Amino acid sequence: MTDQDFHPGLTPGHLGAPVLEPEGRPPGAPRPRSDAPDPHRRRNGLACGLTAFALVAVFGGVGLTGYTWFQAQRKPPAAADFAGQGTGSVQVSVPEGAGLSQIASALVRNGVVASSLAFTRAAKGSAAAAGRIQPGTYTLKQKMSAVAALAILIDPANANGLTIPEGWRGYQIYAAIDKKLNLPEGTAQRTAQEQGAELGLPDFTNGSPEGYLFPATYSVTEGTTAFDLLKQMVDRAGKEFGRDDATVVAQNLGQSVYGLITVASMVQGEADNTADMGKVARVIYNRLAKGMPLQLDSTINYALGRSTLNTSVTDTRLDSPYNTYLHPGLPPSPISNPGRQAILAALDPTPGDWLYFVTVKPGDTRFTDSFEVQQRNVAEFNANNRATAKPSAPASGPVSTPGAAGGAGAPSGAGAGTP
Repeated sequence: MTDQDFHPGLTPGHLGAPVLEPEGRPPGAPRPRSDAPDPHRRRNGLACGLTAFALVAVFGGVGLTGYTWFQAQRKPPAAADFAGQGTGSVQVSVPEGAGLSQIASALVRNGVVASSLAFTRAAKGSAAAAGRIQPGTYTLKQKMSAVAALAILIDPANANGLTIPEGWRGYQIYAAIDKKLNLPEGTAQRTAQEQGAELGLPDFTNGSPEGYLFPATYSVTEGTTAFDLLKQMVDRAGKEFGRDDATVVAQNLGQSVYGLITVASMVQGEADNTADMGKVARVIYNRLAKGMPLQLDSTINYALGRSTLNTSVTDTRLDSPYNTYLHPGLPPSPISNPGRQAILAALDPTPGDWLYFVTVKPGDTRFTDSFEVQQRNVAEFNANNRATAKPSAPASGPVSTPGAAGGAGAPSGAGAGTP
């Protein structure tokens, strides 16, 4: 009998008790190892690994394809462009201040290049093209490559423009227009006088373009007239004089807008360099505020229609409203056509209490509020002038020294090449 009542203390599983075999396993058969590999599990693991690898390969391929596509989309598209130097002939005008996109559009419009993109890329990729395309009218060919067109545009010799230097007087500009357009002498001046109202001059100029013929480079084509060029100059001057609310600035300085233009014209003629323009403007305003005559040599030069660095005592007695030695205040009109830097100096003069200045030698302009110091500076100017005078052409004698703003009689713009 196997009843456990006959074996007290020996319950199944107790130490020393007989081991109960599971059903279905013959007595004495070896027990299965708990850590033995399961062949079914091994096959399932291998399948999962292969599947995962396949997914990685698939998605990796998709990702690589997507990245390649994205990079291809980022790559700039090819720009339409012609090949070679082109054929035929066409004129293209480049106005003052035109940017690359504006120039490119003009080239496409005239059939010179195939696309704006090709030209702008060529220009941006060329260090030589940076800031080199000057205003003017260029003779090009049709169906040129962008590079070939650019090569013509960056050569200033190809710009058929009219350049007006800063500080030129009206008669010089009229002569330049006549020469550029192959017109009879005096044509441009007559145009300015007879068609002054159509040029768009402000009423306060009384029809005189002096001061309103802005110095810049202007395009010239086969159909350009003297009136066209004068109109461009007046329009450009109007824009420049309208900067920074010139009316308010003029009132703050105790001047009219025309007075500002007149001051700018004198600054242009007197300053030895652009760095001194603000100081020269301040001397003018300081002397006006004190009721002192300006005594500027540039105004006498204008009245005499000349250009010189020496002003004699006789010159200072000239009977002319432009003689600022004799007549207080501003001259009746501008004495030249000032450029942008002179205009800005008149609008925003450098702070200071100077009343005198003289350019002792080129690059050495001295400003002071002391008449005694000014006298010494003038003496040095005269000494330098005598030392540099040519033996065959002696100097006209020492300049006057009655206490002028620009050098107590010495040319305040000495060395500046006053036109």
